[in-house]
Amino acid sequence: MLNNMNQAIRQAAEYIQANWQQELPLRTLSQEAGLSPFHFQRSFKSLVGVTPRQFQEACRLRALKQELRAGDGILGAIFAAGFGSTSRVYERVDTRLGMTPSEYRAGGARVGITHATILTHLGLVKIGATDRGLCFVEFGASEDELIEALRREYPSAQLSVVRKPWPEALREWVRALELHLEGSQHKLDLPLDVRATAFQMRVWRYLQSIPYGQTRSYRQVAEAIGKPTAARAVATACARNRVALVIPCHRVIRGTGEPGGYRWGLKRKRALLEAEQVKVST
Repeated sequence: MLNNMNQAIRQAAEYIQANWQQELPLRTLSQEAGLSPFHFQRSFKSLVGVTPRQFQEACRLRALKQELRAGDGILGAIFAAGFGSTSRVYERVDTRLGMTPSEYRAGGARVGITHATILTHLGLVKIGATDRGLCFVEFGASEDELIEALRREYPSAQLSVVRKPWPEALREWVRALELHLEGSQHKLDLPLDVRATAFQMRVWRYLQSIPYGQTRSYRQVAEAIGKPTAARAVATACARNRVALVIPCHRVIRGTGEPGGYRWGLKRKRALLEAEQVKVST
């Protein structure tokens, strides 16, 4: 029976994906699935990770991105994606698109990123931020290497180094990262401005829920986000994380207990995990 219900939910998701331009009332979708509206919505969110309405909106946003990349005008792209008005899409920009439609289409050309470098016991850390939050936190061997990584990630953005004395917000973010590395501040709750697919965002949000000093396997993460066969995709999402520590991808390891990959080096990953485990055990 459970398999039948899961199949019905998958079919409903496929139907929404194919018909996102239409009005899709919850009652109509639940009737097609043979469930009450309440049980359909709860089952859909459990399996897919979002409500039917949120899933349809995600399909609209994906269509908007495609229209923007295709070179259509901003206004035309918004209406072609089914939003109906510019206000509706701009209300959703900060949390789901990561930047405004015009910025996204221009590859971040109008986005200003300020950056600074700090020295930690695990090496240099480059911190980049927009006016919305952190968009880049990476370890590196040298300032030149870190600058190149930042430019590679945001090739069209306007980069500017921050000289001391740093602005208050940057000082607070840097201090939080330093305290975290020292083990004095277990949870990092810092504003982010990252670009991600819907799947990557689900993975990264889950990673932020893994308690300090604990780990999860790639398969456990996949199961936790309702995608039990997507362990390899979870590993890829971890590898594409550009904000080390704040999105703690170092806490995801192989099912065998081996550390697995880490874009900033296995030695650094082991050091982070060992330091966290020591802090929680003392």
